[in-house]
Amino acid sequence: MTKTVSRWFSPRLQRDISLARWGHYGQPVLLFPTAGGDAEEAERMLMIDALAPMLEAGRIKVYSMDSLAGRALSDREGSVEHRCWLMNQFHAYVAHEAVPAIRADCANPGIEIVSAGASIGAFNAVAVACRYPQVFRAAIGMSGTYDIEGLMGFKGNDDYYHAAPLSFLPNVEDCPYLSQLRRRFILMAYGQGRWENPDEAWRMAHVLGAQGIPNRVDAWGPEYDHDWPTWRQMLPSYLDELVA
Repeated sequence: MTKTVSRWFSPRLQRDISLARWGHYGQPVLLFPTAGGDAEEAERMLMIDALAPMLEAGRIKVYSMDSLAGRALSDREGSVEHRCWLMNQFHAYVAHEAVPAIRADCANPGIEIVSAGASIGAFNAVAVACRYPQVFRAAIGMSGTYDIEGLMGFKGNDDYYHAAPLSFLPNVEDCPYLSQLRRRFILMAYGQGRWENPDEAWRMAHVLGAQGIPNRVDAWGPEYDHDWPTWRQMLPSYLDELVA
């Protein structure tokens, strides 16, 4: 299977960050790591193996980057203000550095991307789809944690407000941005096993629905925990549904 890893200094993040790619052709999928994960976490956790049939068939190309903001949150790096700034800057890196790199790799400057992730990765996948609907046509959030303030026990600032859909979406009024977002699709799934919190997905769905943004929440059974074996079943199933 074709794999490449690129690394460069991000002026937005003020540090080096890696971007990995698997596959040779197909719909680009930007897969966000879990909180402390790096660009190659998906391979180590056998997610790339789970997606191998779609990769080898040329239906998808998977990209992933280091979870710098998630790692800062989980490690409580610096001040709350620094962590909120890094979260906002991480999304700017995605839109203005990772996305152009993906489009160049696909040799298609206008290609739309599917975002995906689990846990805090689900937060990022849904957030970038909501912030940049001109880039992302759909998002898949698995076992998502969408209220980072509640998870980490801090009060966010302006940087957090702009990074978190639960914060900024309720205040968006009719505009071209919202019209475009209403043509996108957010799919959220959770298991009912250990360490899962279904309320997170339903709260996010309520905010999306109130703004007329198409979305769906799927509940998997009690045998599905907040863990990689669950996500390795979810993601191939949903990508098969969303990708021709």
